[in-house]
Amino acid sequence: MEIKVVRKVLDVNDTMAARNRELFRSKNVFVLNMMSSPGSGKTTTLEKTLALLAPDVRCAVIVGDVCTTNDADRLARSGVPVVQVNTDAFGGDCHLAAHVIEKAAMDLDLDQADLLIVENVGNLVCPAEFDIGEDARAVVLSVTEGEDKPLKYPLMFRVCDAALLNKTDLLPHLDYDKAAALENIRQIHPQMPIFEMSARTGAGLAPWVEWLKDQVKHKIR
Repeated sequence: MEIKVVRKVLDVNDTMAARNRELFRSKNVFVLNMMSSPGSGKTTTLEKTLALLAPDVRCAVIVGDVCTTNDADRLARSGVPVVQVNTDAFGGDCHLAAHVIEKAAMDLDLDQADLLIVENVGNLVCPAEFDIGEDARAVVLSVTEGEDKPLKYPLMFRVCDAALLNKTDLLPHLDYDKAAALENIRQIHPQMPIFEMSARTGAGLAPWVEWLKDQVKHKIR
């Protein structure tokens, strides 16, 4: 019985995700689902990414967290429209589901956006299981998390279209095997592009932003 309940929940979510995908297609908006564990530097990465995308790409952001508007407040300083979703109101979910994205998108003028970025709730498990109608998924992994995370949480790396290895500026101060981390990512998803970067310093961000611009261009042309 429990398996049937879980299957029903996922089936309903997939139906809603298909509805979202049709909405985003009709608005000619590319949707990126950004995922990571807490503390990976996802928000800092998005702050720098939004700055580098402007003014060429018109952006909007949906931010998911259990509580607070801390990340949304930071991203709003970029001048882009931002909608905050706090999941504590419905049980403290560790992910954003498709019906939540649908409601959040209603508070955005999608006619004025080329790219909608969803900063999902910090978690390497649940967000990977829920389609929200996105065009692409990216996962941020910081060098402070350990080389084995792709092997411990393979679904996250299997379903993503790009991986960002962040906080590389800390490598001289860590006992971290970067080559092993990259190999572990490739073991799970051999063809996925991996961008090594430091969101804090900005090093290595340009290739990631160019990749993202190219994805958007192919959707909205």
